[in-house]
Amino acid sequence: MKLAVVLAGFLSVLLAGPAVAAETTPASTFPTEFSLPDGFQPEGIAIGRGPVAYFGSRASGAIYQADLRIGEGKIINPGPGTPSLGLKIDGRGRLFVSGGTAGNARVLDARSGEVLKSYQLASGAAFVNDVALSRHAAYFTDSTNPVLYKLPLGRHGTLPAEAVKIPLTGDIAYTTGINVNGIAPAPDGRSLLVIQSNTGKLFRVNPRTGATTLVDIGTESLANGDGLLLEGRTLYVVQNRLNTVTVLHLDRHARTGKVVRKLTDPRFDVPTTIAPFRGRLYLPNARFTTTPTPTTPYTVVAIKRR
Repeated sequence: MKLAVVLAGFLSVLLAGPAVAAETTPASTFPTEFSLPDGFQPEGIAIGRGPVAYFGSRASGAIYQADLRIGEGKIINPGPGTPSLGLKIDGRGRLFVSGGTAGNARVLDARSGEVLKSYQLASGAAFVNDVALSRHAAYFTDSTNPVLYKLPLGRHGTLPAEAVKIPLTGDIAYTTGINVNGIAPAPDGRSLLVIQSNTGKLFRVNPRTGATTLVDIGTESLANGDGLLLEGRTLYVVQNRLNTVTVLHLDRHARTGKVVRKLTDPRFDVPTTIAPFRGRLYLPNARFTTTPTPTTPYTVVAIKRR
């Protein structure tokens, strides 16, 4: 019996995600702003169970790992030379990466940066933008094509041989520009939420059929909506070029939503995505309105949940 307990504890450590030192420093003392490598051009962010954040470069596809306690880090994967956009990390320490204009997705070991598996999701023009995780699948959005790409996970989270394409139907209509962008689970745990950047509309999606239903948020617009974060029935929507995070309260089935506050910060410079750690929300500044060069500085800012 004692041996079984020890083995169980060992396995729980292995499955807990990237190893970090025992946390003794209060999160309130962590830096509220830190730098990424010059010229990095960040887009996505993911934070695991420990105080470790991951960022993807839309320029090279590199993955940068940062210790939130000190605001310093390192490149753990140099990238394929094509974008790394939306990121999510699962409880097994795997990083799911959206491949943007390359039309692909990758799954990396978040400890080593090793690519565990790659998927070519689209053969023509595409913009694989963001990813959401459920217990049984990873779902990727495409801002060019009205479709979701699903990676169904097998027993113990086994990665599939290939992705499944789910055409989007119903209320949504793709048009010119960036269409479906951010994605998150809905409060009921059975549906998904997606934001359409160019129209400012929020949709609920049936992940089995791809049928979409417009979420009623009244006269509010979520234009330039990018990364999404759901906590309970609270949905955070990053409106990148507006330098705003709009916070909505949703009903249980995400049929309706009400804007309850808007978060801004003078340090915002076109933030794109958002990830929580303890009492803070972390956002990378993509600086879309600044012409990128190899020496252009980029930062990550942390704001209080409020």
